[in-house]
Amino acid sequence: MAGPLEGIRVVECNRVAPGSLATVLLADMGADVIRVVEPGAPEPADESAAARQMQRRAGQWVDRNKRSLSLDLKKPEAQQILQKLASTCDVFLEGFRPGVTKRLGADYETLSKLNPRLVYCSLSGFGQDGPYRDFPAHDINYLSLAGVLNQLGAPDAEPTIPLNLVADYAGASMHGALGVMFALFARERTGKGQLVDVSYLDATISLLCAVPSFMAFLAGGPEPQRGLGTFDGTRPYYTTYTCGDGKLLSIGSTEPHLWHNFCDAVDRPDLKAAELQPGEAIRGPRPEQVTAKQEVAALMATKSRDEWYEILTKADVCVGKVYDPHEVFEDPQVRHRGMAVDLPIGGGSVLNPGVAIKLSDTPGEIRFPTPLQGAHTDEILAELGYADGDIAAFKTAGAV
Repeated sequence: MAGPLEGIRVVECNRVAPGSLATVLLADMGADVIRVVEPGAPEPADESAAARQMQRRAGQWVDRNKRSLSLDLKKPEAQQILQKLASTCDVFLEGFRPGVTKRLGADYETLSKLNPRLVYCSLSGFGQDGPYRDFPAHDINYLSLAGVLNQLGAPDAEPTIPLNLVADYAGASMHGALGVMFALFARERTGKGQLVDVSYLDATISLLCAVPSFMAFLAGGPEPQRGLGTFDGTRPYYTTYTCGDGKLLSIGSTEPHLWHNFCDAVDRPDLKAAELQPGEAIRGPRPEQVTAKQEVAALMATKSRDEWYEILTKADVCVGKVYDPHEVFEDPQVRHRGMAVDLPIGGGSVLNPGVAIKLSDTPGEIRFPTPLQGAHTDEILAELGYADGDIAAFKTAGAV
């Protein structure tokens, strides 16, 4: 069955994973994504070495369902190829620092003249304008400037540094893919493409401002403080506990009736007074909550994680096992939903996450694993009308 984006061609010029995640979301839904890569070392001649290389590449799942085109964009010939390719595509996504694509002849102004219907998406740290435009930065820096980092961890310690999930992936990747879809939808009405300018910092601020304590702050409430809020782990109804087998269990029963279910399930109805009350997003835990958390911690140590999980799920409590990585992909719910996919590669298999967005009529799918670098170069050049002699000349010049 055709995916919802079949017939949409995307060119990706990008060196970092957030840009690759944005485009694999499109590729999984049927788009023909062509990832431009730098020319690399030739494939190993030894079959076993080639198989290992294929397995390693297949593990880099954010490039699955994409064709790989090798271009040295410092060469004029490669720049001309890229421009010709961009004139045939619907979407061009780049993840360089502002100004780089202009030097490569692949900026929005240049490519949109060649292809007025082009949706051009730029993912950059601070956006295409502003005083920070040219600054280098990474996830931790965006979190710092957005105010996220100062909200993570205990109030009497330095901030907890999370994985690069927020600015990189929830921020740039998701906002980039969504921005592309908005622009494609607008093109259906106007017939014109446009520039989609996504900043890692902008996207992170947008995410943070959906947190209850920040919504209260925006409405004139007090400034949020680290370690003082509903979701900081200091409340008994929203935290983790160590169980009798040393494994962790998370409780997330913020609604009072769900916390009451927990208290009844563990035979401690006297702890119901520790429930969430209005205003807790901007203050520390109440004394009865501190005491309740200590008593629940002692209680959780009397049974194993899996025993408590079975008891609490049956009692309609928000609960989760704190999994080690291998446990995630063995979980029956994860397997049932197709989020653990074993792709056959070279006599073995490689684990990939499945397609997270489930469409009933036009579902996404994994059509093929991540290819070797430049594996589709000759194929794509031939599609653009280049003859065998042209392709050989490009190779001699080092352009591909």
